[in-house]
Amino acid sequence: MKILITGANGNLGQQLIQRLCAEPDSVASESPDVRALVRSERAAQTIRDLDCPKPPEIMVGDYTDPASMGEAVSDCTGVVHLVGIIKETSSTSYTQAHEDTCQTLVHALEGAGVRRIVYLSILGSHPESANTCLASKGRAESLLANGPCPVTTLRVPMVIGPNDYASASLRKEAQSRFVSLVGGGRTLQQPIDSQNVIDAILASLQTEHSENRPFDLGGPESLTHRDLIQRAGQLYDCRPRTLPIPLSLARFFVSVLEGLGKNPPITRAMFDILQHDDQVDPTPCCRELGISLTPLDETLGSYVGPESQKND
Repeated sequence: MKILITGANGNLGQQLIQRLCAEPDSVASESPDVRALVRSERAAQTIRDLDCPKPPEIMVGDYTDPASMGEAVSDCTGVVHLVGIIKETSSTSYTQAHEDTCQTLVHALEGAGVRRIVYLSILGSHPESANTCLASKGRAESLLANGPCPVTTLRVPMVIGPNDYASASLRKEAQSRFVSLVGGGRTLQQPIDSQNVIDAILASLQTEHSENRPFDLGGPESLTHRDLIQRAGQLYDCRPRTLPIPLSLARFFVSVLEGLGKNPPITRAMFDILQHDDQVDPTPCCRELGISLTPLDETLGSYVGPESQKND
């Protein structure tokens, strides 16, 4: 078995590589070969710096270039497509990051030996969504679903893992005396442990059936952003106080930022994703893939609490 990972230099991509490229007996009796496709030599060096016991093959190429993608999928039996963004920039649009990369992958799969694709998407994505990011993700899902080989789509919410933005942001909020939250932090969040996402990806690659399988996969608890911060604050014996920001005011401020420059720190589409209520039943996905979810408090302790800072 050979697995292609696109967008391999991202946080989840690196964790997946570390799992797959560990000592063989720590994963399975025989670990698969891994090929990592990245866009730059700098990204390739990020993969080399992981110093895996069984280093992956690294290719540098363009995700929207048919030649690059065709070479990358050659002699692979599985593809994990991790390419995606939640904020457009002046150099990369949602269409380019989502639909164009998926279209290129679909064309490259014609005549290839790939038996399954695993695509990482976002909770709430749908082709008819009013949110431009979620709509783009939904259209990308449809492109893969109509391709030549079966695809497992994993739609996930906030992912909490080592050295990522979500964990660092939550850690900072947990230790603050006052936290400014849009709408008072009433948005529902269902954070999932990054290792559970990796478990789901690996289980999907081993699926034998030939159908497309879309799954909504969230963490074990859905709670408000405010309550999530309070749970994390307990790890530091802190009780952060919430300073509510009216939703309409926050949206207006984001619109102003978006109108001032080409690469604002946050866009309206990104803002609306962050304010999206995440509340799904992960049981069907866990049951079919044979995975279990890490308790939220354990995840927070590992990646947000005081012990996590020793590993940064």
